[in-house]
Amino acid sequence: MKKKIDHGALVHHNGTITCLKFYGNRHLISGAEDGLICVWDAKKWECLKSIKAHKGHVTFLSIHPSGKLALSVGTDKTLRTWNLVEGRSAFIKNIKQNAHIVEWSPRGERYIVVILNKINVYQLDTASVSGTITNEKRISSVTFLSESVLAVAGDEEVVRFFDCDSLTCVCEFKAHENRVKDIFSFEDPEHHIIVTASSDGFIKMWKLKQDKTVPPSLLCEVKTNARLTCLGVWLDRVTDTPESLPSAAEPSPVSKEQSKINKREAGDVVQEEERQSKSNAKKCGLTGDSNKPTKGNTVVSTKKRKMVEMLEKKKRKKKKT
Repeated sequence: MKKKIDHGALVHHNGTITCLKFYGNRHLISGAEDGLICVWDAKKWECLKSIKAHKGHVTFLSIHPSGKLALSVGTDKTLRTWNLVEGRSAFIKNIKQNAHIVEWSPRGERYIVVILNKINVYQLDTASVSGTITNEKRISSVTFLSESVLAVAGDEEVVRFFDCDSLTCVCEFKAHENRVKDIFSFEDPEHHIIVTASSDGFIKMWKLKQDKTVPPSLLCEVKTNARLTCLGVWLDRVTDTPESLPSAAEPSPVSKEQSKINKREAGDVVQEEERQSKSNAKKCGLTGDSNKPTKGNTVVSTKKRKMVEMLEKKKRKKKKT
């Protein structure tokens, strides 16, 4: 993305690609109308695994934050759970309708399945529906703002925030002049941002408030003069997402504050050692300020000592002769 270089094309699928999801910087998972889900190595661009996932099209997929599970929905009216560690099906649920969106929550404790204008909220521990949210129009895109708050965009100019616990709308605001086609959420150290794209040709960035019941404020907008259908956001920064799908346990990363504490502690230890070495040096008659030896404790180099010994031996030999 930085150099705007085209790497090439991946041609394993035999049908239209319907969904693409990256996990970290190392793996890409794709779904298509041929019913396949493919796992790609995003460094070598090799197909690591090809799974016949659905009897119909793969409509949408989502990867669990741990990288161990994935969910997919298809035109065969099923919701399928995948074990990505072993590359096999873990669970199949008949949902009796064609869902077009499935999404994990940020912590992966729940997930949502979207069918037309309805959002079914599932709990991971029970794998059952805990409640249903109903939007006024058909839903085109959703994104979690927190573990319990969901932003919903549909075939209208309004964006709504729903609470997944109470199943109620906590906030709504007019985002565009036409239907909102896609929505994306991300955080930086200072702000929580949502980005919206609409059929009116505008891309807009909104700053979220701490209180999600208060409508966000518009940061900026750009008119593309195009009829937008989807949106992708590239963040040029080091993210907290893992490098690749899990294969073995890795040590947990050290936070910035912890590393500062460690550095400070290490600095204190070094300073203490320096103080001790200086005090020891003074005891031995060595100081950093002067190279002069103290009386009765002359420091002589190894070479000089050897030379003195040799001279003394020669003197003793001369005396004997």
